[in-house]
Amino acid sequence: MPSTWHSLCIVSAFVLAAGASAPASAPERQVQQSRLRVLVLHGPNLNLLGRREPQIYGTTTLDQINERLTVLAKELNVELITMQSNSEGVLVDAFQKHIDAVDGALINGAGLTFSSVSLHDAIKAMPFPVIEVHISNLGTRDEIHQRSVLTSAVRGTVMGLGWRSYTTALRALVEIVREEKTAKR
Repeated sequence: MPSTWHSLCIVSAFVLAAGASAPASAPERQVQQSRLRVLVLHGPNLNLLGRREPQIYGTTTLDQINERLTVLAKELNVELITMQSNSEGVLVDAFQKHIDAVDGALINGAGLTFSSVSLHDAIKAMPFPVIEVHISNLGTRDEIHQRSVLTSAVRGTVMGLGWRSYTTALRALVEIVREEKTAKR
């Protein structure tokens, strides 16, 4: 019959193998548990998702994407500020309005991705990381949809995963922000 110590080691190994991790240090726990605020901006025509070119963008609606982001945000202890606009100026204004109020941002510039120097410049002025999101893979699209003017302003780009591009980008952004906050301590 195994000793109590042996049984405890087996249980501990099982718990660690099942996904539990070693306890975080006090600063890591504080950063992990702190509630982050993330701005999510959806550009022109994304309100038509689910109807517009489903062969490219799928059948998931913008409301469904926002619902999935909300569920994930709760899991990650993140507050989302989400908006969609067909107007370039409104998106620029949203960045400026939240410049000191959020920890990071996701943007799907949609059609403005390929032409908006104003969005590019607004993103560069932000003191927080911004992730560019695209439902489709721009590299496989027609020539007009391949060159993002936003890419050089953002921290990174997630594309080609359908609606999952948004959730993948949110997970990455939260990890980046929390790692940077930990490094500053």
